Amino acid sequence: MTQGIAYQNKDIEFKILSEAFPKRSFEAYGLKLPRVKAVLPTNLPSVSANELRMDNLFLLEDDTYALVDYESENRTKNRIKYVNYIARVVERLYREHGKVPSIRMIVVYTGDVEKAVSVFDMGCMALTMEQVFLIHVPSEELYQAISDKLEHGKLLTEQELMQLILLPLTEKGREGKQKRVRQVIQLARQLEDESEQKFVLAGLLVASDKFISREDAEGIRREIRMTKVGRLLVEEGIEKGMTEGKRVERAVAVHNLLKLHIPEGQILQMYSRDDLNAARKLQKEEVLE
Repeated sequence: MTQGIAYQNKDIEFKILSEAFPKRSFEAYGLKLPRVKAVLPTNLPSVSANELRMDNLFLLEDDTYALVDYESENRTKNRIKYVNYIARVVERLYREHGKVPSIRMIVVYTGDVEKAVSVFDMGCMALTMEQVFLIHVPSEELYQAISDKLEHGKLLTEQELMQLILLPLTEKGREGKQKRVRQVIQLARQLEDESEQKFVLAGLLVASDKFISREDAEGIRREIRMTKVGRLLVEEGIEKGMTEGKRVERAVAVHNLLKLHIPEGQILQMYSRDDLNAARKLQKEEVLE
């Protein structure tokens, strides 16, 4: 797979989550936080070619930001990574908005980790993390409960949809996670609401990206492409490479700002007129749908 196609896949997942995540809560994580207001791009300034992008960056309804990362190991190098992420997020948001943002660092640990320090003290500064330990989630019980509801044609709650995304991460080891990923794909196929189906699949990819095989990741992407919206997204951009992918990401970001009623003059201080026009096109497509 070429790098351009890989980036395009990320952009498709970003667009799906940008449309589906707002107004959702973190209750499935066991966290009492404000609901999500917008999903923000995870590209950062000064990221070297061999670095991965952070997993999720959310704007919450209280106008704070939540940086969410998923880990299967309790390692100091990961906490150093978070410090770098936060510094770059602050740099980007300060440049865009002219003020220092309030950021929450949320670390979601898979079933491989039982405990970790919540404060990373560096002397001159300390990083405080809100942590979720999925080892405490009754994985099989949750799977059976959701499976039974779907078999009987019942709708899943918002919390159950989020739990479905996190289900593979409750397992220990790569093999256990991959088994759960395949089970979640099967359950997602039973969702009658296509928007919920694509939300679960895209969320599964983002949450499990570090822990599942390339084969399973491609299987999830094939499922997304089989949905109506997924096919449209692929037809619009997947063969146009990285440049088009970045253009889609910027358009979605502007689209989210327009939904928040941010003045166009302020948006044009951060994005181009072309980005604004592309975002307006997305608005029109939503109305037509």
